[in-house]
Amino acid sequence: MKNIAVIGAGTMGNGIAHTFAQSGFKVQLIDISEESLKRGLATISKNLDRMVAKERISEADKTETLGNITTYTSIPEGVKNASLVVEAATENINLKLKIFKQLDESCPKETILATNTSSISITQIGAVTSRPEMVIGMHFMNPVPIMKLVEIIRGYSTSDQVTKTIMELSKTLGKTPTEVNDYPGFVANRILMPMLNESIETLYNGVAGVEEIDTVMKLGMAHPMGPLQLADFIGLDVCLSILNVMYDGFKNPKYAPCPLLVNMVNAGKLGVKSGEGFYDYTESRKAEKVAKQFLK
Repeated sequence: MKNIAVIGAGTMGNGIAHTFAQSGFKVQLIDISEESLKRGLATISKNLDRMVAKERISEADKTETLGNITTYTSIPEGVKNASLVVEAATENINLKLKIFKQLDESCPKETILATNTSSISITQIGAVTSRPEMVIGMHFMNPVPIMKLVEIIRGYSTSDQVTKTIMELSKTLGKTPTEVNDYPGFVANRILMPMLNESIETLYNGVAGVEEIDTVMKLGMAHPMGPLQLADFIGLDVCLSILNVMYDGFKNPKYAPCPLLVNMVNAGKLGVKSGEGFYDYTESRKAEKVAKQFLK
């Protein structure tokens, strides 16, 4: 397995492409937008520069990694020789189903189709293809080149052989793969998202302020960043989307998104990506300044 196609050049897609390319794989990075591809490559180059500066890799390693990546704006062109496709498009079920139908038509019959979805059913995605036994979840964590975990999600029809292949492949990337079954939110987000949602409820109910909530969790629970800061980092729109998937899947009110989260997303306050969420990122991407609406 040497040719890997990655669908989507955004934060997760370019991180996945970077990780495979740095491990010696030939990567076809695919996005409908040429501009997105340019931004994705620029991000990869910048992240590699950081690694060179920290003496984790050499300049030659950086050059080789970038040389392993080829960009495409056409899915059929980009996937025609792929042994594995990893889809990392927006967390939207209709978009993912459309992409997987196209992948099924365009890829060789032996190509494994993986999705980086953080909550959407692998079984449902596999069902729109003629190869559900070859559809699997590879949920990488952000930032992909640094985070060790890959959540490997088996759909209802995913074969033992495909699961074994992807588990072993993940290890060659220097990751720690963990196999889970296909239920809404899987493991990572089934546990994480209710915690983030509860932190937003705590703010919404006036129990404490943004900094106070994050400080309690950082200093009291040894979390590297507070839950509100983490929600901003993930993207409040992504958090809302995952919670909606879980609420729809389980019909349990404990997964219902907090009204404050819904309102913030509707207002375009999405966190780091929009410049404001629970914190103000207009001057720095670090969570150093609480957003104006939450100041006491």
